[in-house]
Amino acid sequence: MPWQIKNMDRYELTKGEGRTRVNLSAHYTGNDLVLCMYNDNAHIGAVAVGEYDHKEQRASTSVITRLGHKDDAIAQEVAHSIAKQTKRPVCAIVGIHIDNATESEINQILNNARVLTKDFISKISKNSDGK
Repeated sequence: MPWQIKNMDRYELTKGEGRTRVNLSAHYTGNDLVLCMYNDNAHIGAVAVGEYDHKEQRASTSVITRLGHKDDAIAQEVAHSIAKQTKRPVCAIVGIHIDNATESEINQILNNARVLTKDFISKISKNSDGK
C-alpha cells in the first residue's frame, strides 16, 4: 500500500486495483480533518461531517447526498469512524462510481474504503503531533 506523506499534515493512500481501486486524500484544516475518497470517476456524491462529543464520549454524523448518488453510506461510515477514533471534527467528501458495477465489485469497493479508513486512522495516530 503506497503511502505518500507530503508533510505531517497531508496524506494520500490507495487501495485496490482496476475498477475497484479507491483513493483517500486528506489534510488538516486547523485541528479538523478534511478527506476525499474517490476513484477514477471522482465527483462529489456525498458529504458527511463527523463530530465527537467529548461530554457524552460519542460521535455523531450528518450526511448530505446528491440526487441520484449512493455515496452516503461510505461517507457516513468514514466520517463517523474517524471522528470517533481521533476525537476531532471530520469532513468526508466521497465520490466513487463505476458503470454497471457487479455485487462483487461493490463489496470490494466497500472493503477497500474500510481498509483505507482503518489504515488512515492508524497512520495519523502514529504521526500525531499534538494537533
